[in-house]
Amino acid sequence: MIKWALRRAIYKFERDWNYDASYMRDMIDASPRAAWLFSRVIALGQFRRDLPIDAWCAAGITAVRHEDCGPCTQLGVTMAERAGVSPAVLRAVLADDPDAMPPDVALVWKFTRATLAHDAAADDYREAIVKRWGRRALVSLAFAVTAARIYPTVKYALGRGKACMRVVVGGTPVMFDHGRVPAPADVAVRTA
Repeated sequence: MIKWALRRAIYKFERDWNYDASYMRDMIDASPRAAWLFSRVIALGQFRRDLPIDAWCAAGITAVRHEDCGPCTQLGVTMAERAGVSPAVLRAVLADDPDAMPPDVALVWKFTRATLAHDAAADDYREAIVKRWGRRALVSLAFAVTAARIYPTVKYALGRGKACMRVVVGGTPVMFDHGRVPAPADVAVRTA
């Protein structure tokens, strides 16, 4: 019975979001309990308090790009579009162009990139985020970054990862690199 319910939920998700969740069906076949536990990540990734939707989505998209440049990134973009984030903001995030982002989005984008790179600059951005929106917003960002990364990581580990593909924003394909965050040492070398 649990396999049936999980499969039905996966089918609905795939249909609603035009997304291939084959890796979840593989997980259900291997262990319905594991699939059910994995589905609990959704709650973690949906926690958003005291933070504008466009900034919150920017954190998730920036994090997912670090792990994936294909279907998971497209899913994050599609979800952001449906939540009302403007195509211009999404294009700026995908292009890694903080000058084209609203200030709130640019702050979160910089924080997310620094966090993923384990860069000490994250401390200053974190302080600015807490000052602007409070500690719950920081927790929201931490969860958005973590949840965004878990799906492609599990997908690749289960052998269902995809090569890079174009991402569509507002009906128009957007070209971008993989989104890898350079290590702090790489940044220092390039700027020195």
